[in-house]
Amino acid sequence: MTPKPLQDSKQPTGAHLNDPHVPHHDQPNAHGHGNNHRHDNADHNHSHSHSHSHTDNQRIVTIAFAIIASYMIVEVIGGYITGSLALLSDAGHMFSDAVSLAMTLFAFIIGKKSATSNKTFGYRRFEILIALINGLTLLIISAGIIYEAVLRFQQPPQIATTGMLFISTIGLIVNLVVAKLMHGGDTDNLNMKSAYLHVLSDLLGSVAAIIAAIVIMLFGWVWADAAVSVLVALLIVRSGYAVVKNAAHILMEGAPNDIDQSVIIKTLSAHPNVLSVHDLHVWTITSGLHSLSCHIIVPSSLTLQQTDALLSDLQHELQHLGIGHSTLQFESDLHAHSAQFNCDITSAPPAHTHAH
Repeated sequence: MTPKPLQDSKQPTGAHLNDPHVPHHDQPNAHGHGNNHRHDNADHNHSHSHSHSHTDNQRIVTIAFAIIASYMIVEVIGGYITGSLALLSDAGHMFSDAVSLAMTLFAFIIGKKSATSNKTFGYRRFEILIALINGLTLLIISAGIIYEAVLRFQQPPQIATTGMLFISTIGLIVNLVVAKLMHGGDTDNLNMKSAYLHVLSDLLGSVAAIIAAIVIMLFGWVWADAAVSVLVALLIVRSGYAVVKNAAHILMEGAPNDIDQSVIIKTLSAHPNVLSVHDLHVWTITSGLHSLSCHIIVPSSLTLQQTDALLSDLQHELQHLGIGHSTLQFESDLHAHSAQFNCDITSAPPAHTHAH
């Protein structure tokens, strides 16, 4: 038997209208389409919630950017007037945070653009690209801190501890306010998390500077500045690596870490009209938006109305498992099919073309 046409959560199943294996009296009616409408509502609710989360994140990042940028300008002016290198250096750290927040904000704005004929999933993946850039920037900043610390171990500089303590304390207060603000957002969003880690790294830098200043003032251990800086850099490396790893995993179409494929296969197979499942693929479009496609073997005796109901039931179950968009292809048990759970697309034949 020829496999039934591909059925997508975004399309009605009227594609079966021309299926020669379905009796005329079993062709879909208004009731059959009603089953699919129930899934569309669930998908709409998921998108609505996703949109609200993005709006909140965008508002939070905008406020955080305004605070960081304003303080950066104050530090630049103060450093220029007083000739303080420490002020200008801290302004440089604030500048890196401001750039990170600006890119994050830009990604949220671009991510709202609608899908097009050549960007069928829209621009939501742009957020992951920015997260990757932010993660790599964290690693570069860490390398710079460690390099500078090594130089200071070799030739400890004269440090104005009073000015260092004052500047670090003000910087800590600003970063605490921004970090608290951003922590109220969706930190499960990789783009948001990468920007938050930038602010957190600056916050840790301020804490380290305060500790170092106090140690130097009490004991005269000038090397404490470099030692504490290395510890902070290692913490930043850990965070930056995690962001880069997660972003690369998503860009490589890796399966989401919070989705258990064995649970998916068990849930789908539990339906009495599902004989087996194969060619299962699960991936992430952007943070919090997972997609799935698979082939499902069903009895050849099923009518079109029964497959419509089955499609609606399965997609409803997938919604509960965190799958926001699913494409299920039904195949008859009389149809020759692969027994592979995950199909290896690298061994698939090239697309068939016709010569003109």
